Amino acid sequence: MSAPHPLNQAVIAQALHDLRNGQLRRCKLMGFGEEELDALKHPALVSVLVNATVSWCSVSVNREVLKRLLSQVHDVEQEIATVDRMLRLGASTEMVSKFFGLTHQEVALRRDILGLPKRKGRHPVLDEAQDVALWEHWKAAVAQRDIALHDEVAMLTLSMDLAETMSLPMSVIWAAIRNWIDQGLV
Repeated sequence: MSAPHPLNQAVIAQALHDLRNGQLRRCKLMGFGEEELDALKHPALVSVLVNATVSWCSVSVNREVLKRLLSQVHDVEQEIATVDRMLRLGASTEMVSKFFGLTHQEVALRRDILGLPKRKGRHPVLDEAQDVALWEHWKAAVAQRDIALHDEVAMLTLSMDLAETMSLPMSVIWAAIRNWIDQGLV
C-alpha cells in the first residue's frame, strides 16, 4: 500500500495552523473554498485528506520572490564584509550604527571577532597637510566617480577607499567630508 502524499500533509497542516490563528484569507489564497474549509472542521474528513495517497494539490514557485530571497544571502554577506571593512579602517561605532543599525554591543562584538584593539577616545583631528591632501583626493574622486554630495552610500564607499589610500581613520575622513558638505565648500 502507498504512503500518504507528503504535500497533502503539509498543506493540511498549514491550513489548520492558519485557521487556528484566524488566517482565513491565507487558506483561501491556497485554494480552499468555503466547502473545503468547512470539511476541515471534521477530524474524519481531515484524516481522509491527510492520508490520501494521490496528491490533491500542487506547488507553484513564485520565481521573482525566490530570486529576491536568494539575493538576500548575497546582500547579507556584502553587508558583513562592508561592516568588517569599515571597522578595520577605523569607522566609529556611530557610523556603523547609522548605516547598518548595529547596536554598540554588536559593534564591540564585531571588533572583538576581528581582533581589533579596543579604542580609547576619539581619533585625532587632521593636521593642515593631511586636511589639504584629503580635500584634493576627495574632490578628484567625487568628480571622477560623479558622486552626488548627498549620496551617503557612495560617500561611505569613497570614505573607505580614501581611508585605505591615505592610511587615515575612516571616522576622521567621514567627519571632514560631512563638514565640507555641511559648510557648502564644494
